[in-house]
Amino acid sequence: MSPDALVATLRAAGCVFAEDEARLLLEAAADETELALMVADRVAGRPLEQVVGFAEFDGLRLAVAPGVFVPRLRSTLLVRRAAAGLRAGDVAVDLCCGTGALGAALLAAVPGLEVYAADLDPAAVACARRNLPADRVFEGDLYDALPDRLRGRVAAVVANAPYVPTDAIATMPPEARDHEHRVALDGGADGLDVQRGVVAGAPRWLAAGGRVLVETGRHQASRTAELMTAAGLRTELVTDDEVDGTAVVGTR
Repeated sequence: MSPDALVATLRAAGCVFAEDEARLLLEAAADETELALMVADRVAGRPLEQVVGFAEFDGLRLAVAPGVFVPRLRSTLLVRRAAAGLRAGDVAVDLCCGTGALGAALLAAVPGLEVYAADLDPAAVACARRNLPADRVFEGDLYDALPDRLRGRVAAVVANAPYVPTDAIATMPPEARDHEHRVALDGGADGLDVQRGVVAGAPRWLAAGGRVLVETGRHQASRTAELMTAAGLRTELVTDDEVDGTAVVGTR
């Protein structure tokens, strides 16, 4: 398939950035047969990152696997806020890690950082082990997955926990609702179920002065902040209109 024909096919399928997508597909495909299969997947609605097997995030190229949550630009807010208070030798934890994008970006931003990650989804764990030191990525439910030796030592917990209310998943773009595992999206009736676990457990794992940084929706931010305050944390709401990011930071 010629580049022009590929662009036309993608544009007809509704791909807004057809030229950029065509370039990435041509780069990723080993031959015409693989290209045809990849184009068919993309036209059928599979996220481009899952089709080509990688995502660009905060200057990094990260492995992505089918079904695993694709990192979004808005999550760079968490990385920048967390990195600003970290130094070599500190411990950081990426909870609900998906591809491990947040942890990998922190590791790149702060050389010498000790990064750990955890996710409940085995597919996400396998993917994150390709993007982070494999022996520091754990499968399990939030803090229960982490080695006990980290308790009280963590300088920063970053968490892009699922925060879409269950009833709202049906309104999400098909790329997300049909191709990312439900466990990475569903935040329960009010979207805060997983955040509750992240925030409630944080004080037992954070070092003195340690922070927990949680991505959230703008309409949910005040309730996320209430969770932080109830956990005894000093709370700050941060936003970044440039990347459409919203997060709440709690400091022990």
